Amino acid sequence: MKASAIIVAAGSGSRLGRSEPKVFVKLAGRTMLSWSLESIAQVKAIEEVVIAVPAGREAAARREAATLSIPVKITPGGAERQDSVQIALALTSAQSELVVIHDAARPLANARIFEACLAAAHRAGGAIAAIPVADSLKRVDPGHAIIATVPRADLWQAQTPQAFRRTLIVAAHDRAMREHLAATDDADLAERIGARVEVVESITPNLKITTEADLELATALLEQQNRQ
Repeated sequence: MKASAIIVAAGSGSRLGRSEPKVFVKLAGRTMLSWSLESIAQVKAIEEVVIAVPAGREAAARREAATLSIPVKITPGGAERQDSVQIALALTSAQSELVVIHDAARPLANARIFEACLAAAHRAGGAIAAIPVADSLKRVDPGHAIIATVPRADLWQAQTPQAFRRTLIVAAHDRAMREHLAATDDADLAERIGARVEVVESITPNLKITTEADLELATALLEQQNRQ
């Protein structure tokens, strides 16, 4: 089972309120990108990494990836996340059976969740890290009045990594480009071409860094992990 990894790291992270792109912000002494690369380096099936970064940050990303023992390709990302994945997909090896896509803004994802998603994708076609929705969900009108409560019994919150057979996810992105389809994650595009995509429950914290509070929490979790 040969796999390529794509790290999506091209966002500006404006909501975090920092001058540098979000994935180059440090937590527990290392950048978000560095934490994701460390996890990927522990996954034996992954034989190459493609990193999509903001234009002009290629050299900084290459320094972060200097310790990896597998080939690394670095490319400027696109205007939207979906564009960045499309660009990176074109750079993955055609010899790879699987592709795993991960947002660098989730620095707590460990090697085990990458391996679990790859194994499920190898079997089913696609798989994503996810957690069951724990809170009550409300649908509201433009004035913020509740108009319905959404049953949460079968709802899961999608995360990354997300893994797919390479031919499947390439076909899904090609269709999206031809038909001008937009989606918030890659699983959505795979579902639209009829692919089976399974969820793999994230057992350990896998939060997405969006705000300063998220950064503080992730830092505390990583520092605790390093002390163990």
